[in-house]
Amino acid sequence: MAAIENPIASRVFAPSQLSIGLSLPMLAPSSPIADFREQVALAQHADARGFRALWVRDVPLNSADYPDPVGHLDPWVLLGALATHTQRAALISGAIVLTLRHPLHIAKGAVSVSHLSDKRFILGLGSGDRPAEYAAFGEEGEARRELYRRHWDTLAAALALDSRIVPDLTSADAPEFFLLPRPELPVPMLAVGSGGQSVDWIARNSIGWMTYHREPEAQRARYALWRAAVARVAPDAFRAFGTAMRLHLSDDAHEPATPVSLGYRTGRVALVELLEAMREAGMHHVTFNLGTERPAREVIDELAADVLPHFHAE
Repeated sequence: MAAIENPIASRVFAPSQLSIGLSLPMLAPSSPIADFREQVALAQHADARGFRALWVRDVPLNSADYPDPVGHLDPWVLLGALATHTQRAALISGAIVLTLRHPLHIAKGAVSVSHLSDKRFILGLGSGDRPAEYAAFGEEGEARRELYRRHWDTLAAALALDSRIVPDLTSADAPEFFLLPRPELPVPMLAVGSGGQSVDWIARNSIGWMTYHREPEAQRARYALWRAAVARVAPDAFRAFGTAMRLHLSDDAHEPATPVSLGYRTGRVALVELLEAMREAGMHHVTFNLGTERPAREVIDELAADVLPHFHAE
């Protein structure tokens, strides 16, 4: 059964608390293409200002029908850079596409980032959602649910404290394989999206469930679904609940919150009220995808000065 046994996971996800993170890349106004040297500098700045987590996406391929303007770096490359340029924030993959990567390659990357970052890594895992991308990798999209579960089990065995390798195939003369470096602590595994699984499966196997932003009523219903699943399959355990939210922070501190796609445009006063309501409704972590109207560093500084103190009491 999954458990939050890693101190960095407990710092991001704690009962009755809400922590705040940031998702990379954080683009500048009128600059749709990310300068990743600048992204590392922004991550360093956010880390120094007290954000609890930095999230990195896994986007293997771009295409005309997937209008993301960013050519995302391979997540392991970027996580390695962040591991050596930050000090305190959790580094979280949001999310490694578990169905399109071999789980033993993922395990090697996860253990490597955990060591480089002094055990600050949380492995967020998703199933991907583009059928054409499955085909490009020679996988059947219809098989993703079973593939996700099978890969998860192989990963969980490799990343446990008593790490063991479950090979796809074996022969009579096959040696016993193991990971080096070995996990110093179990690497926390977090479900990002549902991966085609039931909420009971997620509650049983993951330290928590990270979802996209929804309107408050829909999010409350989703949290109730989650709490019911945790009560059924892990009644004595804490299981986290979090969301990724688009944030267009107005330079008018008192601008009321108005919904935008997957989030809000708001001033900081109303943002604090929104986040307090989310905490009361059972949310444990929010990561912001920043809008591009204002320079990212300016937004980071305002959030650090006027929003984080309401939630990040040390």
